[in-house]
Amino acid sequence: MQAIHEVATITSKGQITLPKPIRQALGVDFGGKVAFDLLGSQVVVTRVENEVHEDPAIACFLALLEKDIASGLHISTLPNELARSMLSAIKRPIDLGEDIHGDVAL
Repeated sequence: MQAIHEVATITSKGQITLPKPIRQALGVDFGGKVAFDLLGSQVVVTRVENEVHEDPAIACFLALLEKDIASGLHISTLPNELARSMLSAIKRPIDLGEDIHGDVAL
């Protein structure tokens, strides 16, 4: 691969735009992902292909849940209203990009 030298300006929010020749060389476009690796005083930017990000908090929660299910602890039936809502959702296609309407409590 030929050497490409491009300069990007850091915004007040700490953001940069990858210059077009760099995006083209990496084969990334809108929505594509890149990884930044700091090697000494250099930053290496690489295209990310199908990398699964593991959230340690979620992984711990799922392990705890799996342990409870296996042992039968802390398990109860779903409330009827929730079970009915889940069953009705199975019958319609799911669009993960669909906007969420209403309040969401986390």
